[in-house]
Amino acid sequence: MSFATTASPTHTNFQIRPDILELQPSLVQWRRDFHRFPEIGFHEHRTSTAIAEKLTAWGIPHQTEIAKTGIVATIVGKKQGHQKVLAIRADMDALPIQEENIIGYKSQIDNMMHACGHDGHTAIALGVAKYLWERADFSGTVKIIFQPAEEGPGGAKPMIEAGVLENPKVDALIGLHIWNNLPLGTVGVRSGALMAATEYFHCKIIGRGGHGALPHQTIDSILVASQVVNAIHAIVSRNVSPLESAVISIGEFHAGSATNVIADSARISGTVRFFNPAVGAKLALRLEETIAGICAAHGASYELKYTKLYPAVINDRAIAELVRSVAETVIETPAGIIPECQTMGGEDVSFFLEAVPGCYFFLGSANPDKGLAYPHHHPRFNFDETVLATGVEIFARCVEKFLA
Repeated sequence: MSFATTASPTHTNFQIRPDILELQPSLVQWRRDFHRFPEIGFHEHRTSTAIAEKLTAWGIPHQTEIAKTGIVATIVGKKQGHQKVLAIRADMDALPIQEENIIGYKSQIDNMMHACGHDGHTAIALGVAKYLWERADFSGTVKIIFQPAEEGPGGAKPMIEAGVLENPKVDALIGLHIWNNLPLGTVGVRSGALMAATEYFHCKIIGRGGHGALPHQTIDSILVASQVVNAIHAIVSRNVSPLESAVISIGEFHAGSATNVIADSARISGTVRFFNPAVGAKLALRLEETIAGICAAHGASYELKYTKLYPAVINDRAIAELVRSVAETVIETPAGIIPECQTMGGEDVSFFLEAVPGCYFFLGSANPDKGLAYPHHHPRFNFDETVLATGVEIFARCVEKFLA
């Protein structure tokens, strides 16, 4: 089997087959089209239509309108052998962010942007579908899942409930995230916990309002909420082992409407992240105990809404080793494979990995030499499009090795 080596200004080398390299212009074209017309979760109508039109033109069997806008393409190999089923998952949705990049393919939709790389994920998955369909040089079946709403409220669970892992039953699943936290020429892959569970809370502190000159007649909700914020930030440091990982961050604090009025209520909201479910249970308990105790001390009351969004992303050891072994044959750089790539960010691919063994991995995409190093969810986020063909190559080799 012949391969071509490509090089970027950062001197990264990839072993990519010539016929996959030939897809690169199309991958870039597809990605940039998705980038121009971003759509948020469960509203990816144009995106899913474009995907379906390409799959139809290529003759690839597929189902549409799964969990509203999701698509599943099914490719059956031509070889005889063990009839295993491997799924590849790609998310399609964008974010409510106003793009600030000055590029020819800038978002054409106000306050909406592909600021996380999902446009690239979708293009890579299309490239994998086209490549595998034209060859089908494997035994077994590949399901390619185009998922809506990863950024919220979450499309993985509705797709699973709709049966995408059945008929035929999926044996394993892999997925990737284009990752500007790693440089071009690297792959982040590890077994066990990769990304954190994601939970949120919204709390209303209820006091008694009054005149700013007469605080003794009030229960100052801002004072109480401020003490709650300070105390919450001590929960992790004094309740979680230093050998564990956890984060509680306050993202919102709203109170008051005038300089001389003590507010009768204050609202705070934040996020809780962890890998270990036992740690998560403790954090949720201590959070409410902290709020309740401080409110009681001041004569205030509270209303707390706590939401469990996504579980932690836990990679199966055997499938992670498969991905790692494949990535080593594709990425030829000094940094290469990076196992210490955990993040407290969350991802709803976790629901797939709870249902079947699998591996989610990071494909390094930052290239400071091209000014492509802004973080995810930044209005100037963009990535080195070299990774598109690299992603197709890694997925293709994973298919060949898993279904061998």
